[in-house]
Amino acid sequence: MKKVVCVLFGGKSSEYKVSLMSASSVIENLNRNKYEVINIGITRDGKWLRYYGDIEDIINDTWYLDNCSDILFNPCKDGGILEIKENELIPLKIDLIFPVLHGRYGEDGAIQGLLEILSIPYIGCDIASSAICMDKDYAHRLVEDSGIKVPQSLVLNGNMVKEDIKRFSEKAGFPIYVKPASEGSSIGMTRAMNKDELIRGIEEAFEFDNKVVLEENIDGFEVGCAIIGNEELIIGEVCELELPNGLFLDYKEKYKVKNINIHIPARIDNLLKDRIINTAKDIYRILGCSGLARVDMFIDKDESIIFNEVNTMPGFTTTSIFPKMFISSNMTYGEILDQLIEIEIGDCK
Repeated sequence: MKKVVCVLFGGKSSEYKVSLMSASSVIENLNRNKYEVINIGITRDGKWLRYYGDIEDIINDTWYLDNCSDILFNPCKDGGILEIKENELIPLKIDLIFPVLHGRYGEDGAIQGLLEILSIPYIGCDIASSAICMDKDYAHRLVEDSGIKVPQSLVLNGNMVKEDIKRFSEKAGFPIYVKPASEGSSIGMTRAMNKDELIRGIEEAFEFDNKVVLEENIDGFEVGCAIIGNEELIIGEVCELELPNGLFLDYKEKYKVKNINIHIPARIDNLLKDRIINTAKDIYRILGCSGLARVDMFIDKDESIIFNEVNTMPGFTTTSIFPKMFISSNMTYGEILDQLIEIEIGDCK
């Protein structure tokens, strides 16, 4: 019998539109000979709807206007997810959920907690790992405690202590990166070249989060390592992000890709490649990742590896970096989806 796979998309996150694009590719490429596919969308204001319409309306963000029915949850044993259809409550049989959700309520452990309560298996990291990886401060502390380098940083909780900021800026030097601790896709992130820009960047970051991280600039380049698996890990090609001087990977650059050059495979020798892969595997395990993640790191001028962040649900369009890293290692997009599903279903047996 076909496994029933539910693709979950949308959400209340600032990365709502990114989710629509990622989920559209997943829905289009799931093998209907292997899986029965159910689509459930979450509107910007948090309403859950089963969606029966075309992929084009997901891409255009008009999906919630038609071809939908309401969803309810029953947290009792064997309750699960219920669809309201023609004034009837219909239990949905779901073998596995693929939560193609980015940012808050998708990658921070919130949706994972709900699915655990409902006893529905899902693809991706568990509650604890998702929450830790989403918080740049906590992730850095754990990785650094395990002996892997991280950037110099200063954490601000809910306010600005100007003396601390001054000491950090004198120690780290400019530029300084200002980041909301728990936002993805570089949302709210700025690069400060002087004191005034630093203060403005901190004020902007606090609009997105009550915890803000200041980080030193790493003089080098960024690499990413795509990982699938739990015990046995499958690794895609290492990618290298090349940006012209004076630019950084903000939200627009991540999704417009006007100035960035993405090199897959990275322009590095095999020795450095092996070190990057081994470090990424260590980070994946240190942070308790499972299912999939992309581990991002910096390589400085001495070829030291410095941890940047982990994306527990990276962009998932057919042209996104995560799938392309596996496609470059001779997997098709459909095979990537099959692998993720088989790993989770196998672990649930």
